[in-house]
Amino acid sequence: MKLQTGKKELVGTLIVPGDKSISHRSIMFGALANGETRIRHFLRADDCLSTIQAFRDLGVQIEETPDEIIVQGVGFDGLKQANKPLDVGNSGTTIRIMMGILASAPFATTLIGDASIQKRPMNRVMLPLQEMGAQISGNNGSEFAPIQIKPTKSLHGITYHMPVASAQVKSAIIFAALQAEGETVIYEKEKTRDHTEEMITAFGGHIDVDGLAIRVSGNQALMGQSITVPGDISSAAFFIVAGLIAKKSEIVLKNVGLNPTRTGIIDVVSAMGGDISVEENGLAGEITVRASQLKGTTISGELIPRLIDELPIIALLATQAEGETIIRDAEELKVKETNRIDAVATELTKMGADITPTADGLIIRGKTKLHGANVTSYGDHRIGMMLQIAALLVEDGEVDLQKAEAVSISYPQFFEDLEGLFI
Repeated sequence: MKLQTGKKELVGTLIVPGDKSISHRSIMFGALANGETRIRHFLRADDCLSTIQAFRDLGVQIEETPDEIIVQGVGFDGLKQANKPLDVGNSGTTIRIMMGILASAPFATTLIGDASIQKRPMNRVMLPLQEMGAQISGNNGSEFAPIQIKPTKSLHGITYHMPVASAQVKSAIIFAALQAEGETVIYEKEKTRDHTEEMITAFGGHIDVDGLAIRVSGNQALMGQSITVPGDISSAAFFIVAGLIAKKSEIVLKNVGLNPTRTGIIDVVSAMGGDISVEENGLAGEITVRASQLKGTTISGELIPRLIDELPIIALLATQAEGETIIRDAEELKVKETNRIDAVATELTKMGADITPTADGLIIRGKTKLHGANVTSYGDHRIGMMLQIAALLVEDGEVDLQKAEAVSISYPQFFEDLEGLFI
C-alpha cells in the first residue's frame, strides 16, 4: 500500500475509536454478569470482534446494532461448551483473559489463534492458573497455543507475586479468582492498567486494591450494566504524535480515556517539551496538540507499563527530537504481536532514522530527516500505523507498506480519519 507522504499541516478535530481494552472487557463482563449489558462506542475492530465471537460460541446471545452492543449475560455458570475451538485471531487480550474465565469451566475448551498468537508466551498465565487448580496446557506440553483447558471441579485462591508487569496476566488471574474458593491476593511488579479492577466494581462485584496488592474474594456474582466506552488513548497516540511533528499542525482529540494507568504518553510528551493540553471530564477528556520543538528524554521504570503499547509511535516522535532518547525496561515489547523493539528499529532505520535496539529497549538519536522506503508492519497494527505517521514527514521518495491490512486489528478507519485532517 502506498502511504500518504509529505504532509506538513494537519488540522481538525477527531473522536478516536473506543478503547480496545475496555471494549474487550465490556463483552467479558457483560457475558459473565446476570442480566443485560448495553455497550455504546464499542470498538468494532478485528480483535474485539474475536472476543464477541468467542462468547457467541460459548452460548452467549450478543446483538449488534448501529449504536450499541447488547449482551444477554449468563453468569459464570451459564457458559456452554463450544462445538469447535475458540479462535481468538490476533488478540492476545482475548486468549489470555479467556484462559482465566474458562479455568473453572465444567467442559473442555481449546483456544487457537493466528500465527502471531502461536508465538506469544502463555506460561505467564498458565502457571498461576495451574497453581489455582486449573488443568491447562499448551501445544504438546509447550507454553504456546493452541491452549487446552480441561474441566475442573473447583479453583482455590492463591497468593501470587507477578514476575512480569502485565494487565492481561493480572486480569486472567482476577477472573479466575472471582470463581474460586477463598481469597486470591495478587502483588503486581509495577502498576498496570486497571480496567478490570474498575469494571468489577462497576458490575457490582468487590475487589480491594492497596498499592500493588490486589485482593479478590471468590464465588462472586455480577450484574449487567450500561457502558459507554471512552476513546482509546493508544489510538489517539498516533494523532498526538502526528500533530507534534507535522510543521503547522493543531489537532483536537475528543473523548479520550484518561485512566492514570494509561496516560504515560502525556507525561513523555510534556517531558520532551511538546505543546499538549488536556482538559479532563471525568474518565475521559479532550487533548489538544500543536507542532512543537522537541528534546530527547529517558523513558524507563514504572512509566513503561503506562505506555507500553505507545512505545512504537513514541520512538518515531523521538526521531524528531533534538538529542538522544533512551527507552529501557521495555522487554515486554519483544512478546507483543511482533518483536516491536526489532521491528521499530529495522523499519525506521530503512527510512533514515538513527536507532539502536537494545536488550530492553531503544536508543534514538535525533533529529533525523526521513526518506522513502519499502517497509512492513509484520502484521502488527501498531507498527503499521506508526509507519504511516512516519511517512507524513517524507518529502523524498515513496513509502510502500506491506501488510497494511493489519491496521484493522484495532483501528479500521485509521487511514480515513488521518486523511480527514489533511489541509
